[in-house]
Amino acid sequence: MAHAKNHDYHILPPSIWPFTGAVSAFVMLAGAIFWMHDMGPWGFLIGLVGVLYTMFAWWSDVVKESHSGDHTPVVVIGLRYGFILFIISEVMFFAAWFWSFFKHALYPMGPQSPAIDGTWPPAGVELFDPWHLPLMNTLILLLSGCAATWAHHALVHENNRKDVQTGLLLAVGLGVIFTFLQGYEYSHAGFGFAGNIYGANFFMATG
Repeated sequence: MAHAKNHDYHILPPSIWPFTGAVSAFVMLAGAIFWMHDMGPWGFLIGLVGVLYTMFAWWSDVVKESHSGDHTPVVVIGLRYGFILFIISEVMFFAAWFWSFFKHALYPMGPQSPAIDGTWPPAGVELFDPWHLPLMNTLILLLSGCAATWAHHALVHENNRKDVQTGLLLAVGLGVIFTFLQGYEYSHAGFGFAGNIYGANFFMATG
């Protein structure tokens, strides 16, 4: 009776993943700073690998706990609210960058925009043709979302594991193609992240 459970929460056993996640994130961010000062990307890449491994291992533990019945209704509600807050944070992140873009695009003569000389896009910025690679990337991204939605529908409404696997593989494959094309687009951009407000907005909003 001394160890009887008298609450609605799932008490986790000791885990190394919070520690490895914190250390990996620190190494990744420190490596990014060193990379910006021409000290090479290796610190950033090592930290990134550590973060990705921690995410995979930690989420695997969460999935195992779910299948073993450890997640109480209170825990499930907490996970659901956490995911909703994550989506809201992503929406606010992009809202901030699109706000910045339209603020400078619609009012380039403002007192807070002296660096762009009252023109938009700023003088000297060579733009992408929106009907070529950007349009292709947009279509690939939309198709990836459709594949993920198909997999979700097959899981929830049909319990068809084959369609779930096919949809997820298709979504991941399209996501990889999108990432490579996005990297190609970035590498051929005629402007940089630190060049002006247009470049900063472009890379943050599309990256």
